[in-house]
Amino acid sequence: MKRFILWLFFGIAVEAVAQNGYKIEIVVKGLKDTTAFLGYYYGEQAFLRDTAKVDGSGAFTFDGRKSLNQGVYFVALAQTPIFDLVVSQDQFFAMRTSKDDYIGAMRIEGDLDNDLFYQNMNFNKARNGDAEPFVKVLKDSTLTDDQKKAARESFQKINERVLAHQKELIEKHPTTLTGRLLLSQQSIPVPDPPKKADGSIDSTYQFRYYRAHYFDNFNLADDALIRMPKPVYREKLYDYLDRLVLQQRDSLFKAIRELAAIAKPNQETYKYLVFQALIHYQQPKIMGLDEVFVDLYDTYYATGEMDFWVTKDIKKNLKEYADKIRLNMLGKVAPDLKMQDSNLQMRSLYDLKKRYTILFFFDPECGHCKQETPKLVEFYNKYRTKYDLDVFAISSDTSMAKMRNFIKEMKTPWTTVNGPRTYVGPYNKLYWVESFPTVYIIDEKKKIIARKLPVENFETFFSNYEKFVRKQPPPSGKGT
Repeated sequence: MKRFILWLFFGIAVEAVAQNGYKIEIVVKGLKDTTAFLGYYYGEQAFLRDTAKVDGSGAFTFDGRKSLNQGVYFVALAQTPIFDLVVSQDQFFAMRTSKDDYIGAMRIEGDLDNDLFYQNMNFNKARNGDAEPFVKVLKDSTLTDDQKKAARESFQKINERVLAHQKELIEKHPTTLTGRLLLSQQSIPVPDPPKKADGSIDSTYQFRYYRAHYFDNFNLADDALIRMPKPVYREKLYDYLDRLVLQQRDSLFKAIRELAAIAKPNQETYKYLVFQALIHYQQPKIMGLDEVFVDLYDTYYATGEMDFWVTKDIKKNLKEYADKIRLNMLGKVAPDLKMQDSNLQMRSLYDLKKRYTILFFFDPECGHCKQETPKLVEFYNKYRTKYDLDVFAISSDTSMAKMRNFIKEMKTPWTTVNGPRTYVGPYNKLYWVESFPTVYIIDEKKKIIARKLPVENFETFFSNYEKFVRKQPPPSGKGT
């Protein structure tokens, strides 16, 4: 169940205003003497829009002087939705139903869109009933595939009937919200790949076709698709970016800009798409893709492009986060660190001359650090020669005693320095360290090649990185 939000989130501040207003008259047989709420979905959230008193006959009316934004709405009692409705072009209509069966008993007066919406729901409900015995057979693990053949064929016929029904509705009523919603859920048919001149099959054709036509049935500039019971707009966006775009910073940023340009004619979809992309790359699963967050911030927020909706506080928070990522992006030169070691001697990161250096920021009293450090010690002892690596550990605590005890307890064989006893300023002004432990890996040229990588992934990372480096062409000579 979606939770109700009585105050408005970022995306709701811009209302699509119209002068006609709305009036939805509802009668629910068996309902009386209570308060009903009109709400709408927005992404993952649900928001209340209007309230009405239900009289003794079950009648109540939602009305207002400004038209409602198009989308799927719901009628709720307390915090429990009892049925959905669509709000589209015609916002003056009546609904009649019964408390005993809200959907089955629903009758619509004055609105084709809701009539179609409920016709489709009841059609699907009936087909689900038809399919139930066949689904039971298909889920029976004691039966063989041959025994399930008849059930599978019958189920397929029901599915084809549902698809035919949806196709007919879409073709007859393409501009209705019900038609647009159903169209947005239609899969993209992919043709067989053509043959090349030499008679071979183009193995990439179907992927390229599917990617190029992925949004054919989904209008990125239709903000009604944001107001759905499920966050279909966001899911569609993420699925495209995660599956169909090369997981590389420049490719992803280029793809987002192309999609944003399609959504831009509608301010609501424009801000929603860009913000959802920003959130997606705030803490991505793939290392380095948070740099897409920086690109999005610089392009759409720092420039003022999103000032039509974004508040100063949100913009400030986005800037702070982007600047933290910006400190240590992959490929940048790692700033030197000069701090005192346990013997009060100044030690410099740049004095380490190994092929790779692991920066290990830790808190000597951090429980997670005490779990991870033995793993790092084991990795270091096993692979330091193979990969020609060293470790430069930075303690976050001012206490030398705590740092020395940590070194002794963990049996760390590498250089450890006290972060606060610095000759170059606070380390957190040079590196983004928001939790402990935090890891960076730099190469012999002091360039950052990895960050925030779990110790258990080190061996895989170094093995793959070594292969990657060997595949790179040698630098060309001067003047060539």
